[in-house]
Amino acid sequence: MGALKYAIIGSGTMGREHIRNINLLKNAEVVALCDNHKASIDESRKDLKNNPRIFSHHNELIEAKIADVYIIATPNFSHIDILKDIIKTKAHLLIEKPLCTNVRDCLHFKKITKGYPGIIWTAMEYRYMPPVAKFIKEIKSGTIGNLKMFSIREHRFPFLVKVNDWNRFSKNTGGTLVEKCCHFFDLMRLVTNSEAVSVYASGAQDVNHLNERYDGKKPDIIDNAFVIINFENDVRCMLDLCMFSENSILQEELCAVGNIGKIETGVPSFLSGKSSSDLSIGLRKSSDIQIENIEVDETILKAGHHHGSTYYEHIEFQKAIKENLGPQVSLDDGLKAVAIGQAAELSIIEKRIVKLNEILKG
Repeated sequence: MGALKYAIIGSGTMGREHIRNINLLKNAEVVALCDNHKASIDESRKDLKNNPRIFSHHNELIEAKIADVYIIATPNFSHIDILKDIIKTKAHLLIEKPLCTNVRDCLHFKKITKGYPGIIWTAMEYRYMPPVAKFIKEIKSGTIGNLKMFSIREHRFPFLVKVNDWNRFSKNTGGTLVEKCCHFFDLMRLVTNSEAVSVYASGAQDVNHLNERYDGKKPDIIDNAFVIINFENDVRCMLDLCMFSENSILQEELCAVGNIGKIETGVPSFLSGKSSSDLSIGLRKSSDIQIENIEVDETILKAGHHHGSTYYEHIEFQKAIKENLGPQVSLDDGLKAVAIGQAAELSIIEKRIVKLNEILKG
């Protein structure tokens, strides 16, 4: 197989991160950019090694038939309509999270792609962050025994400014707990090796975007929440989210507790300037705590804002294509992560426990 030809649909912040990481891959090149926002295209050109073809509409790109792989990194609400068209190509697809803004659209996409010949991969970068990947490996190997509790804390900066401010409204994003937190719900499913049964969440918009107005409308995205998820195998998980706490050493902190010990790690915040994280393991019958420092190469760190994870995800995605393997993050994984986020948003609105089977009906 020769160099894989990539087309990027959506050349905003995440589209540019994909370009920079594809630049680091062997036998890969970006042959096309598709975006109707000229400023985004112009900004993307700064990261390109070559001179790809430029398209303003994805159907023009499809008709050109020049790509082996399509990366969809457009605003969340646009995914479903683009995906309905892009499956005509039968090419490999890497779809940025969330897969869609709601379960209904995810289920429809799953239905119309039954038997699809290409790989459909939902981009869940957090699986591939080096400290998180090691954290998952240790849990899977039984280092802390039978998992009982898993918690994630994300204390970070507010949502960035996006083109036409699309991310200020839940109808466009699916809500904060879909848009931002589907990553974490995906991690919870992966680590517990189980499915969510019920969700209870408490959250609000308390600090961010309160004085902003767009066409006279006030943003409605929450900026903090606690989310508790119960899984079929009786493992309990919790998310602690705060989006007005950017001045932190760690942006994410993960803690898993089993019957024989505990494992913890974290991801440095942008402001910390750190390129490494500690992973600690403490067993109940030991007086020692094992600490391992996990470093990420500076070149890989500079290619994105997700602590190297986009690069490592691309390595695995490329391997799946070349070796004809299935996706590591499937369409169903993308669907289930959206479902948990949607259940959490509903729980906040209706102030009640939400069963996942309510949501998965679409």
